[in-house]
Amino acid sequence: MSGNLITIGKSGASAARAALELTGQNIANAGNATYARRTLGQSEVVATGGIGLSASSALSGVRADGVQRTQSLFLQNEVRRTNSDVSRADAELRGLKNAESAIEQAGIYPAIVNFEAALSQLVSDPLDGALRANALESANTLTQTFAIATEGMGVAADELRFDVEAGVTEFNTLSAELARTNIGLARSQEGSANKAALLDQRDALLTRMSGLANLSTEFDSVGRVAVRAGGAGGQTIVSGAQAASISVAFDGAGNTEFSVGGTPLVLGSGSLAGQAQGLRHIADLSNKLDGLAAQLIERGNTAQAAGITPAGTQGQPLFSGTNARDIGIALTSGAGLATAPAGASANSRDTGNLTAFIAAMDDSGPAKSADRILFELSSAIGGRTTTRDALRTIADTAGIALSAETAVDLDAEAANLLRFQQAFQANGRIIQVAADIFDTLLGIG
Repeated sequence: MSGNLITIGKSGASAARAALELTGQNIANAGNATYARRTLGQSEVVATGGIGLSASSALSGVRADGVQRTQSLFLQNEVRRTNSDVSRADAELRGLKNAESAIEQAGIYPAIVNFEAALSQLVSDPLDGALRANALESANTLTQTFAIATEGMGVAADELRFDVEAGVTEFNTLSAELARTNIGLARSQEGSANKAALLDQRDALLTRMSGLANLSTEFDSVGRVAVRAGGAGGQTIVSGAQAASISVAFDGAGNTEFSVGGTPLVLGSGSLAGQAQGLRHIADLSNKLDGLAAQLIERGNTAQAAGITPAGTQGQPLFSGTNARDIGIALTSGAGLATAPAGASANSRDTGNLTAFIAAMDDSGPAKSADRILFELSSAIGGRTTTRDALRTIADTAGIALSAETAVDLDAEAANLLRFQQAFQANGRIIQVAADIFDTLLGIG
């Protein structure tokens, strides 16, 4: 009997010590976002035996079945999905804000207003050389703002392309690491601490990958994961020990094309998708600026062609170029501004043509076009900011739910410390009692 007590006490003490170690590990990782709480699985040990045809059984203590890791596949999938959505919205919003900064810092709209004001001042004295020089300089400043805006948006686009390429490289690195983790999971023993650590690593890699692209996952019985990028109908990225790589290419129209092994890949969320959308927005905005510059060139040169200069000659083109990238000033002197209408004599003070030019600039002209571009961009940023904030709230809610399910609760772990310590002491007392009984029996003999 005492022998059984010693065996029972020893197994109980060992189980309590292992549980204490796990509790300490849980507490040490309380601030680790990639760590899932561990518990020790235990089962009763029953010894069987018999004499002749009579079988018997006796309780023989407790067995530690292994480390059990808390997890919730549904909540983990929700965290990855919402993380992917927020990352896409964040990346797209950054691209839009950079484009807005490029245009606002260039000052296209104020430059157009200043040019119109200079033309209006010239109406008061169309032959004044200073006013003519001021009008031409205002036009020159306006063309320079287009160059500044174009350069700024080019920098914003280059930054996004760099981010896309860096993101693709990171995604491919994570995919390869996930394939190696699958190999480790297949080789690790079920219920071991190594298995739990590999499962933590697997989930952490999936979370980082979901921030880059939307994923579809499928798990097997040993914890290995198969991953598709682009959702359930996307391309296979990780399958067992094999990992495929994503490639990216950019065309001149602002489109970003992803592929896997030459097969096109469409990403619905993740920062890569958001950055691709940002590049598309910048390309569209560049086209609108080209249209604005073309409108300015057309109206300015048309007005010049319809008027007469103080020298009595027909007006020559005011602007050169065709778009925002190459717009410039064609006139070399303010004396070339054709302020008088056709048929006027030299040194005419008739400002009919200048007045018509001002009206053409004001009547749904460049100023209104520039204002509309800025308004649409500002509205897009406001709308996407609202969407991003809503998605972040949903993602935070999913993260809180997962944390409640799998994270470490310090209050519970503190209670476990006391409980397992008392269990260890109680099992030690059982061993002591068994030893006392054995010594007493020896003394009777």
